[in-house]
Amino acid sequence: MAANSIEIDSLVGVYNADGTLFGELRYWLGARIGRAHCALCEITHGTFREKDEWKRVSGELPVPFEAVHLDERSPEVAAASGAQTPCVVASISGGGFELLLGPEQLGACRAEPAALAAAITSAAESRGLRFAAQR
Repeated sequence: MAANSIEIDSLVGVYNADGTLFGELRYWLGARIGRAHCALCEITHGTFREKDEWKRVSGELPVPFEAVHLDERSPEVAAASGAQTPCVVASISGGGFELLLGPEQLGACRAEPAALAAAITSAAESRGLRFAAQR
């Protein structure tokens, strides 16, 4: 299959925290005292809730974006992301997952949802991937 025919069907963002009540609380408290950090959390959420700008930007992405916590990853997403969390993983048509953005690239977005959308597009283009038909 030629690289330019590979399509991204959807995106999975992986937070660097567990999704349990204890995991969420541990992350929230750790972030307040400087012991926990998740660049994806900073892009998608404010102090207590999801950012309105993220809701708008994620709705404008060319494919669906699902965010999951470390303990919510499928085995395939866990294999693609490994220890590179937070991250964004692309679900590839025909099966498979590919790491698109790691912690450094997410940190470079400086908590800006629009910067994440641009980084996703740039990473896909640099790998010769295109997005499946618009939602």
